[in-house]
Order: sequence, then structure tokens, then C-alpha cells
Amino acid sequence: MNWKKYALATLAVFVATSVLNFLIHGYLLQPEYLTYSSLMRGPADSQSHAIFLLVSFLAFAPPFVWIYTCGVTKAPWVMQGIRYGLAVWVIATVSRYLTYYAIQPWASGLVARQILFELPMMLILGLIVASFYKPATR
Repeated sequence: MNWKKYALATLAVFVATSVLNFLIHGYLLQPEYLTYSSLMRGPADSQSHAIFLLVSFLAFAPPFVWIYTCGVTKAPWVMQGIRYGLAVWVIATVSRYLTYYAIQPWASGLVARQILFELPMMLILGLIVASFYKPATR
């Protein structure tokens, strides 16, 4: 394995995951989350636990890249990245938010937006990792 490439791809996925999750959950969906104050931490408590978000994104990035490297082929990298992002979206996002919906009193519209807003994020992450592992051109 090319460890430098792996480290750079992991760093890129970590940064993109952090930024995109903040955009989705800290900005776009934040007003809706505020209506669930009994289920969510307050602003001050959230800030004091923010490090755990970064740790979770760091826990996500290395295996995300590693799993991609195990299945990369000589097919066009863009389609591989989209396919991979879509597969991870179903495994990590769709299944997670449907589970949350089953056990917590989330509104169906919010759950649908969580799932749909994370689709482009996962596609972007798939494209990022695929761009690091493009098949060599002749």
C-alpha cells in the first residue's frame, strides 16, 4: 500500500466530512434540530462535546479510504467513486437514520432531509477518495 497516498486521502476525507457535516447538520438542519430540545444537547453542552464529532469523523475517514482501496478496479474513477459513495450512503446513512426514526420521535420529514442531504456528501466523499486512486493511464 502507498501509505502517503492513503494518509493524504484519509486527511482529505476527514476534512471534507467535517465541513460537509457541519454544513448539513450545523447549518441547514440546525433550525429543525432546535425543535427537539428534549432529545438534543443545548448549545453550550454541544460545544463542550464538539471534540467527539471530530473523533467520530476521524474514526470514519481511515476505514472509508481503506475499504475503497480494497475494491478499486481499472474502471473509470468517477463512476467508481459514485458507486462507492452510493453504497456507503445506503449502509451508513440510510440505515442509521431509519433506525433513529424507529426508536426516537423524529419527524419523518426531518429524517428524509437527513438522508437526502447526506447523499451528495457521500457522493462527494466517494469522488474524493476515488480521485486519489485513479487507475494509471498508459
